[in-house]
This record gives sequence, C-alpha cells and structure tokens, in this order.
Amino acid sequence: MSRSPGRKQKTLSHRAKRKIVGTSPYAYLPASEVEPLRIQVPVHGPSAQRKYVSPPIRKYRNRILAGLPKAEIGRLAPHLTFVDLKVGTHLLDGQADFAYFMEQGIASVVLTLADGATVEVGVIGFDGVVGIPMLLGATSMPGATFIQVAGSGFRIDAARLKGEFERGGQLRNHLQRYTLAYLIQTAQNGACNRLHTIVERLARWLLTCHDRVQSERMGLTHEFLGQMLGAPRTTVTLAAGMLHHAGIIDYSRGHVTIKSRSDLENAACECYSVVRQEFDRLKVL
Repeated sequence: MSRSPGRKQKTLSHRAKRKIVGTSPYAYLPASEVEPLRIQVPVHGPSAQRKYVSPPIRKYRNRILAGLPKAEIGRLAPHLTFVDLKVGTHLLDGQADFAYFMEQGIASVVLTLADGATVEVGVIGFDGVVGIPMLLGATSMPGATFIQVAGSGFRIDAARLKGEFERGGQLRNHLQRYTLAYLIQTAQNGACNRLHTIVERLARWLLTCHDRVQSERMGLTHEFLGQMLGAPRTTVTLAAGMLHHAGIIDYSRGHVTIKSRSDLENAACECYSVVRQEFDRLKVL
C-alpha cells in the first residue's frame, strides 16, 4: 500500500525533529550538571504576557571556569570541548595547540634528564589549567605534561584562550592567580626534591594528589611513584612500606589508600603546608 504524501511528510518531519534533539550538546548531560536560566520570551496576542524557557547551562567543577561571570563563560563555553583523559595521555610535549581545563583527575608536569631519569615538578587538577606557557606567549617549554590519574576536562584552542586572556576581566585574574600558585608549587618542589627524605616527599606528594582527586583511594604503582619522585622503585617501595606499617596508608594491586590524612600530614615535610597555604591564600584550591 502506498503512503499518502501528507503522511510521508509528517514522518520525515518527525524524524528531522528527533535528529535535532539528539544532536543537542546537552542531550546526554546528567541532571546534576545543568541549571536553569530564565529567559523572557514575548508572546503576541490579546493576552500577551512574558513566558520563560529554561535552556541548560553547564556547571563546571574546574575552579577557574566555575569562578567566571556569566558574560565571560558565555563567551568561552562555545569553544570548550569535553574530553575524557586516560592515564598516560600526553597533553603537552614541548609544544601544543591546545590548553586543558581539568575537571577530574590529575596531570603531571615531568622533566626527563639526559640519562633518562625523570622527576615531577608540578601537579595540575581541577584547580587549574594545562597550558600556562602559552598564556605567557611561549610556543614551547622543556618537559612534558601527561595524565597520571584518569579523569576528564575541557580542551580549548590555545590561541583562542590567549585572546580571551588578553581581553582582561575575571578570566585573566583567575589565570594570573593560578599561575602564581603554580610557580610557588614548582619552586617548593625543587627544594623538596633536593633536601627532604623520600618518606617526607612521598607523604607530600600523596597529600597533593589527595587534595585534587578528593578520594582516599588512588591508582598508583611503585614504578610510577618512582618516576614522579625521581627515586628508584626499590626506594619508593621501602618508603611506602614505612607509611603502611605506621598505619597511614594501604597499598594493594596498584592502588594506594590513605587511612589517616592527619598522620600523613605529620609524616610530610613542611613543603606541603607551605604550598597548600599559598593555594588557599590565592583562593585557587
């Protein structure tokens, strides 16, 4: 049986409507990720009155994005692309075309020496952005930045972000405060790696990660910890064993679980509290 032209047109219109709805950028957002925005829409006619619609607006966990006024985030949001970030994903490797606002997980800034030895000099989580060198006008920088704890974030073209940064406003203020906090962190880490014991450094590093992951359980192997702390795996194993026997952490199957944060703070060197106090003072973390 052939379908009438009217019925065919109705079917195509219905499918087209479904397609439009399905491609909405908010179609798959959980309810907790959106909040209503009331917009006045004029309705013409004898009983004309103003009605309201509520298009969704993304809620950001990243401290920089979450702190922007509506006008600025509205300008930036169309250029943000949500990305899942798996362990080992390289975000910056000398140079890159994109910056990343972390929502979950942790990115490590690592330097590799001529003999192949590695050491972590910076940690970036939901408190900041990967791509500070580009904001400062640099096209490249030694070292690499990769994901150490899986998570997610928003990618943005580096040139676009730099353009918005140069416009001023709250985005510039937030990024400048974060840049200062990050420089304090890297400087303190340099002193820590040179002067403090491996147990103190391991405790400091676990606390730094805990602040950003906000979970007592983290997926970390001894080999990976050794790369981050610039120490042999056997040395890290001994240090982790000391914290374990003291009842401060548990370690099993590539996961570290913090059992007592207060005891971990006591085991850490002064570097953790110095950096944390500066992040708090600058209202970054």
